[in-house]
Amino acid sequence: MPELPEVETTRRGIEPHVVNLRIKSVLVRQPSLRWPVSPELGQALSGRKLVAVKRRGKYLLFETDTGRMMVHLGMSGSLRILSALVPPEKHDHVDLIFENGQLMRYRDPRRFGSIFWLEGTAGHNLIDQLGPEPLQDEFSASYLRSRSIGRTLSVKAFIMDSRIVVGVGNIYANEALFRAGIRPDRKAGSISGPRYLRLVAVIKIILEQAIEAGGTTLKDFVREDGSAGYFKQSLAVYGRGGQPCLNCQRTLKEIRLGQRTTVYCSRCQR
Repeated sequence: MPELPEVETTRRGIEPHVVNLRIKSVLVRQPSLRWPVSPELGQALSGRKLVAVKRRGKYLLFETDTGRMMVHLGMSGSLRILSALVPPEKHDHVDLIFENGQLMRYRDPRRFGSIFWLEGTAGHNLIDQLGPEPLQDEFSASYLRSRSIGRTLSVKAFIMDSRIVVGVGNIYANEALFRAGIRPDRKAGSISGPRYLRLVAVIKIILEQAIEAGGTTLKDFVREDGSAGYFKQSLAVYGRGGQPCLNCQRTLKEIRLGQRTTVYCSRCQR
């Protein structure tokens, strides 16, 4: 599933092509995604101008003066900007057709994504309870430490909880904990303030680097311009279980935490 850097890369790629364009019509070919596409989507968007493309966690928010279209890409969803003359393919489910002759096309072979219409300033239960954005000042060591007090779950599960902080998915949690020198199976409540200071700093650095690089290569993800994948990130631990640690050469251990693959170095992380 695309993680925060992939979604932010898509937002940045799509934004200059759609902001200030007026939507002529909306074509929904397949409404059955993870949840049904909001039935009022076409009526709500037709004739409206897109004024901004924002992101909350892994959700893209396409804003108009009357409400927002909230899009989640799921495991295999993508958005592309095309000429309105380009015929749809099998897995092209929704088109936003603009008055300038272009369209934004949502493709999703596995149909695990979602598209909702939020009227006015209405929220949604999928985003209302989300924690702070990891690249904003609100996400700090003092905040993380205060939320961890008394928590017995693993620190990896803790930072992957979207109610604590959004967008730290499995890949980047593995990498951040390695750079911070923290074992992923340590109890969240046992991590000291100074160590959380280091962890918050490396989370921000890793996510910023990933966004600049275009995200992590994912098998089923298609960039908004139609080319396959993202620029490959240099990953120190994720996907390298059983290989030598890049720091000390000890064999990296691979375990399961919360049903997610977790790789760490027993010497460099404590």
